[in-house]
Amino acid sequence: MFNTLTRNGWFFAITTLLTVVILPLLHVAVPVDHPLHFSSHLVTLGGKILCYAVVAVAMDLIWGYAGILSLGHGLFFALGGYAFGMYLMRSIGRDGVYKTDLPDFMVFLNWKELPWYWSGSDSFLVALLLVILIPGLLAFVFGYFAFRSRIKGVYFSIITQALTYAFMLLFFRNETGFGGNNGFTDFKRILGFAITTPEVRGVLFALSAALLLSTLFLAHRLMKSKFGRVLTAIRDAESRVMFIGYQPLWYKLFVWTLSAVLCGLAGALYVPQVGIINPGEMSPANSIEIAIWVAVGGRGTLVGPVVGAFAVNLAKSWFTVSFPEYWLFFLGLLFVVVTLWLPGGIASLWSRLTGKGKTS
Repeated sequence: MFNTLTRNGWFFAITTLLTVVILPLLHVAVPVDHPLHFSSHLVTLGGKILCYAVVAVAMDLIWGYAGILSLGHGLFFALGGYAFGMYLMRSIGRDGVYKTDLPDFMVFLNWKELPWYWSGSDSFLVALLLVILIPGLLAFVFGYFAFRSRIKGVYFSIITQALTYAFMLLFFRNETGFGGNNGFTDFKRILGFAITTPEVRGVLFALSAALLLSTLFLAHRLMKSKFGRVLTAIRDAESRVMFIGYQPLWYKLFVWTLSAVLCGLAGALYVPQVGIINPGEMSPANSIEIAIWVAVGGRGTLVGPVVGAFAVNLAKSWFTVSFPEYWLFFLGLLFVVVTLWLPGGIASLWSRLTGKGKTS
């Protein structure tokens, strides 16, 4: 989209939409032994990276346009995954190892009944509500006190990293009722359909792509509105914005909460496709990697973070299989190269090639 719904933007959107339809069909309708078959591995990998791309765009909204660098966005992604994972665990029913209505990990830990906060988790609609409310409310409360206190810069980044680390330690404990170190896994069904069937995998892939497109469209409209202009002004000169009568708190709080909700939705779609969610998703390293996707792709460009998410994660998928011991070295080298020679990220290559200046 290159941040403008011009001819190039519409071409990008239409091409992506066609891909959303074609790729799932190649997985569902084409026989496995056919050269055009889109394998289960590619569907899972593609769906996972599409979810990551949504998180990258969500990060770009707060870092690229509001100047707020979060090193804890993996927390909101994981909370959305856990909220939907609770529904998936309840959907297992008596098909688990212990043949009871309780999730297997609770039986193993000698729990006799579901904790009160699992109430309603067997409802798909309640699960969707929790996916939005849990990350959103946490982000709102945390953001309100942080922005009201005018915490910014490296101090804000450190606090967000501490927050996600604290939640990771909390979720590692078996007493919290979220599976401890192992988290949630061994999902069977979603809305009564077997989760491993090609049809369900295709639908989840298409939903992930649709969420990414919707996120890009929403972010584009938001940043081109008066709200977006005020937000970028706050990023560049917050004191001046306050002097002319605007209150930065509510602008920053809105985009921060919206970003967290988008991460939660991405996490909810990620879990059934990957088949597991555990506290490792809350590790500070994961949140730092999200920032790297945005930096590599090009922050403040919307499409850049999508490119960055795909580039880094496809490289990670290949390196961790072929040269697992060199992956972190490659990631560090990539970050250094982009910082030194491509400060605008991969997306800036487009402007250099076309001579149109910065894409924003």
